[in-house]
Amino acid sequence: MWEKRWFQFAILLLLAFIWGSSFILIKVGLRSFSNEQAAVIRIFLASVALIPFAVKNRKYFKRKDLKSLLIAGFIGSFFPAFLFTKAQTQIDSALAGILNSLTPVFTLVIGILFHRSKVKIRQLIGLFLGLTGAVGLVATGSGLTGITINYYALYIVLATLMYGVNINEVKSHLTHLTGIQITSFSFMFIGPAAFIYMLTLDFSQVADSPGWGWHLLALAALAVVGTSFALLLMNSLIRYTSAIFASSVTYIIPVFAILWGILDHEKIGVADIVFMVIILVGVYLINRQHRKNAKTI
Repeated sequence: MWEKRWFQFAILLLLAFIWGSSFILIKVGLRSFSNEQAAVIRIFLASVALIPFAVKNRKYFKRKDLKSLLIAGFIGSFFPAFLFTKAQTQIDSALAGILNSLTPVFTLVIGILFHRSKVKIRQLIGLFLGLTGAVGLVATGSGLTGITINYYALYIVLATLMYGVNINEVKSHLTHLTGIQITSFSFMFIGPAAFIYMLTLDFSQVADSPGWGWHLLALAALAVVGTSFALLLMNSLIRYTSAIFASSVTYIIPVFAILWGILDHEKIGVADIVFMVIILVGVYLINRQHRKNAKTI
């Protein structure tokens, strides 16, 4: 089944739907939980779901990989989870989904600065376009009516910068492990950290929030489906196709994020669409050359 092209495209769309839906799930979770509570619940539940995979692959865990796995765990997942929930206390889920597509831009920047990655002129043009689109989205209010600085959008920009650091670390030092091994091993460290931090938070007000059970379910879906299940699909897709084909999910995620935002009555203006297109064109130019000879993760 996995060898069939139509099935591969179906999985690609399913992945885009899952990750594109993560931003609206965060928004739903924040209706009863604080941004810190939502982030820590997401990390903890995802780590619990990944325990069986860590146990199954424990023989592949090596001490020499500890530093890189800590970076993958804390820089690639733990801190970004808190940054996204913090940002979405003040910005729409659609905007969050659009800004998330900056990840390949920062992946290129970090690669050039710290990993001696070769750069093409086309990539530099893509980098300029991506950053231009990001500045345009950040330099707006929530309704995109007037020029004001939306500082909360900068939390997502910082999160995508961390994603860029993580991706380069994985490519440089963890290519001997599969995607699910990297994720399950790294969550072995951030899971306990999330649990300890969760014990310091006061959840007493949650019970007074109408529909808190559904909001917790949204966070659980975000953790289990949006992290564990999606990574299994992504790892299989790369195995049966290529990193180039699988990475094209980057371009589809914002579409689903925007559609969910519209269904939730978020305001999507012309400026949103223009800046999103600018970012995606930049990401396309970066990935077209950058992933041409990239190793499969």
